[in-house]
Amino acid sequence: MILNESYTLSNGVGIPKLGLGTWFIDDDKAAQAVRDAVGIGYRNIDTAQAYGNERGVGEGVRAGGIARDELFVSSKLAAEIKNYDDAVAAIDESLVTMGLDHIDLMLIHSPQPWADFRGGDYAEGNRQAWKALEEAYQAGRLRAIGVSNFQRRDVENILSACTVAPQVNQLLVHAGNTPVELMAYCEEKGVLVEAYSPIAHGEILKNPDVRAMADQYSVTIPQLCIRYTLQLGTVSLPKTADPEHMRSNAEVDFVISEDDMATLRGMHARDYGENSAFPVYSGT
Repeated sequence: MILNESYTLSNGVGIPKLGLGTWFIDDDKAAQAVRDAVGIGYRNIDTAQAYGNERGVGEGVRAGGIARDELFVSSKLAAEIKNYDDAVAAIDESLVTMGLDHIDLMLIHSPQPWADFRGGDYAEGNRQAWKALEEAYQAGRLRAIGVSNFQRRDVENILSACTVAPQVNQLLVHAGNTPVELMAYCEEKGVLVEAYSPIAHGEILKNPDVRAMADQYSVTIPQLCIRYTLQLGTVSLPKTADPEHMRSNAEVDFVISEDDMATLRGMHARDYGENSAFPVYSGT
């Protein structure tokens, strides 16, 4: 069962292959969502400072009835933090807000602030934020560190100055948007890719070709899309607060054929409807 499977990061830390994304889950509902997920068998929970629900996620982790060392909890530095001092303070703040003595994975959420996504040069600011992550990692407060939404040049910037290489790059990956070259580069550098929005923020549910393929496998569109990202070798992070969706999202123990994987990999579908306003969907 997929909930029992994991990858091993470059530093030897295990990370479950399927996780719960918590973007758009309100703070007052996050604890229950995490408790529900843990009860179903999820052991990988992903949040971020920008989501505004770290407190609730931390409460759910602490109250989930599972030993802390059996859970993998991720968060992300706010994209606007591009200096060392603010990054140090933000790491401390996340630990306090979540009520945890360590976070399993901490990422830089974006190489640019959201208001300038894919815009200016923040290379030095990212190196400073990374130094703060490295120090927290070396102190044992973070078990792994990485980046999110980083393109190749952004990863190279970190690699040029780091003492600890990024272990993860969390990217927008779904059928219709598969950054093959970037994923291959990450693999070459030992950086595991995590796929957020594997169901394309819901827009792919309207795609007739994907629906027809899902029907062939007698699965739902979300199940097909999650399985696709898993077969790409990524951690898949579908987001939901609905326990029934959590259960369904974990029922992906089927295999997509090589031909169908090639079809899905070659798809180009980046229409996110009203959600195109979000930088991660409007940017490249």
